[in-house]
Amino acid sequence: MTTPLPSIAILGTGSMGGAILAGLRRPEVAVERVRVTTRSQSSAAALRADGVDARAIEHDHEANAWAVEGARLVVLGVKPAQIAGLLGEVQPHLDPDALVVSVAAGVTTTTMEGIVANAVVRAMPNTPSLVGRGVTGLSAGARAGRHDLALASALFRTVGTVIELPEAQIDALSTVSGSGPAYVYLLIEELTRAAEALGFDEDVARLMVHETFLGASLLLESTGDDPEVLRRRVTSPKGTTERAIAVLQEAELAGLFGRATAAALARARELAAGS
Repeated sequence: MTTPLPSIAILGTGSMGGAILAGLRRPEVAVERVRVTTRSQSSAAALRADGVDARAIEHDHEANAWAVEGARLVVLGVKPAQIAGLLGEVQPHLDPDALVVSVAAGVTTTTMEGIVANAVVRAMPNTPSLVGRGVTGLSAGARAGRHDLALASALFRTVGTVIELPEAQIDALSTVSGSGPAYVYLLIEELTRAAEALGFDEDVARLMVHETFLGASLLLESTGDDPEVLRRRVTSPKGTTERAIAVLQEAELAGLFGRATAAALARARELAAGS
């Protein structure tokens, strides 16, 4: 199914801006026009060589103004500390009907609305967006209507799943889907170390663990079963897995993950407060 999208500007093509650009270039996605800006001449040249309409702000001070001219959807892909300055720069050049979407952590819609008169939406994508399997939380600002939120949702569906939620919950979402990939990678690291301690070569340990996590995730997706159901299928009564699970449960994982997400949420609120 084709996803029709209007003219889009992406200001900053780092990891998230680049992931969004990649999603827009998928064959099933139809976009009226895409203009992007990047910091360096070399990165802009590489994008142009790949067929992207790109300019660098390094030597072109009008690049951002050029990108947003006539754009219906403007994506801010820069770091949180740069958002206010960037909005101030492009504000005179924004179409009055343009929707402004920020992927910067900790920058509220209220902050953005204090700089531009446009409707704004705050987005919190995660890194699997780079491979089209992201989870993005979307929160609408006070001026954004249902059509604006639908437009932002269509954009981020090009890189994965979209969850619309009140802005009061977006920092909490970031502790799960945003930070979540790091939790998974940590588990992979530790299980790999455990495999090496059992005498497996590093390459074999990595292969076993990586493919086990990937296979388990694909099985969860393909069956649609609850993870508890799948876990119990592996856990034979009085078997080896049951013994291992008992040891893991002694660590009180529920409380551990609760403390971890609470710590991440506290830090998100500190960032939002500018500390």
